[in-house]
Amino acid sequence: MRFLVGGYTAGMDGRASGIGMLLAGAADEASAGGQLAFAGEVVRADSPSWLAPHPGSSTLARGDVIYAALEERGEVQALRRTGEATFTPLGAPVEAGEATCHVAVAPDGSFLVAACWGDGRVVRMTLDAAGRPSAPVIADEATDPYGPDAHGSASEPIRPGAGGLDLAAAARALREAAGDEYAHLVPDHDRPIDDPLSDVADETASTRPSRAHQTVFLPGGLIATTDLGLDLVRLWTMAAGGLRPRQQVALPKGSGPRHMVWHPSGHLYVVTELSCEVFVLAPAVDGTWRVVGGTPLGGTLPGDAAAELAPSRDGEFLYAGVRGSNTVATLRVRGAGESLGPVALVDAGVDWPRHHSVVRDTLLVAGQRSDEVVSLTLDLRTGVPGRVRHRTDAPTPTCLLPLG
Repeated sequence: MRFLVGGYTAGMDGRASGIGMLLAGAADEASAGGQLAFAGEVVRADSPSWLAPHPGSSTLARGDVIYAALEERGEVQALRRTGEATFTPLGAPVEAGEATCHVAVAPDGSFLVAACWGDGRVVRMTLDAAGRPSAPVIADEATDPYGPDAHGSASEPIRPGAGGLDLAAAARALREAAGDEYAHLVPDHDRPIDDPLSDVADETASTRPSRAHQTVFLPGGLIATTDLGLDLVRLWTMAAGGLRPRQQVALPKGSGPRHMVWHPSGHLYVVTELSCEVFVLAPAVDGTWRVVGGTPLGGTLPGDAAAELAPSRDGEFLYAGVRGSNTVATLRVRGAGESLGPVALVDAGVDWPRHHSVVRDTLLVAGQRSDEVVSLTLDLRTGVPGRVRHRTDAPTPTCLLPLG
C-alpha cells in the first residue's frame, strides 16, 4: 500500500525535502501490514506538514488532487497526480495565514478550509472543476470564552457539560481515588483559574492567542474547527462566499483542543493536546452543541502532549498519540457513543508520535523526532496495539496519507 508522507523541511528544523512516498507491503495491496520502505521524494515543498485528498467529483477521481498545508510559508498548495507515484503542482500556492497546519476539503469538493496555528485564522478557499484553490476568505475571529468580556467571569469559568458532566467534581473524585502517589496525574479541572500554580493563572484575553488547528466536516452541512489556544470547538455553516459562525463550545481552560473524529453514533470526539483528554460533544434537541462526556487518556505524564486521534475500522476504539512519553492510548467507545473508557497505553515505538493512520489491523505511526515510521499490529478483539512489527527511516514525518 502507498502512503504520502508530509514532513518538516530545513526551514522548520526538519530533514525532509518535501512530500515523500512510503510503501507498506506491496504497492497494490489493500492492507498495510507488510514490510515498510521509504521510497523517496514525490515533490519538493516547504514543510508540507499536513496532506488532504480531494474527495472526488464528476470531473475528478478521489485523490487525483492532493492539498498540502505549507506550514512554513503559510500557504496551501494543490498537487495533481500524474502517475501511480508522481505529482506536480496545480497552480500557484494560495496564502492562508501564519503557520498553516491543516487543510480539509468539503465532501462535495467545492471548497476547502485551512486552519492556521500561528494567527488563528480559519480560511475558506473555493475549488474549481480541476481542484485548483482560489479566493481565500478569512472567517470571523474566535473570542476567548474565559476573557473579561465573555459570559461569566475569567476566575469562575462556566465548565463544559453544565447540568450533565461536572468536571470539577470528577477531578476531585479521581484524585481521591488515585491517592497521593498518582493524584498529580489527574487533570486540574477543580483548580481555580486564579491558582498561582496554574500555568494559565496570569493569562488575559490579550495574551491568550487564537490557534486554529483542525477542520472536520459534519453531517447536515455543519463544519467544526478547533482552537487550541482559546480552548474552543467552533461550529460553522456555509454562507455566501465564506463561513458563518454558529456556536462556540468551550472546553476547560488550558486543555488545548487539537484534533477531532466524527463518529457514526452522532458524537464528535475531541482530543486535547495540553490536558491529554478526549471530550465527547453532541447536539441537544434544539441543535445546540455541548460536552456530554470525556475521559483522561490514562497513564500520561506531566509535560505530555496529545497529537492525533483516529478511530478503528469498526469505530469501536479510538487511538490517541502522546508525545513526550511516546505512547499510544487506546479508548473504547461505550454506550450509544456518549461515553469513552481508557483501555491501554502502549509504547508507540518512535520518538514524538506526531501522526498515525489505521488500516484494518495495522497502526502506522510517524515519529517526527526519530525520523521514522513504524507499524504496530492491532488486536481486533481488544483493540490494543502490539509491539513494532516493521520500521523504516523517513525524514521528519508529520502526516501519513493513504493513497488509493
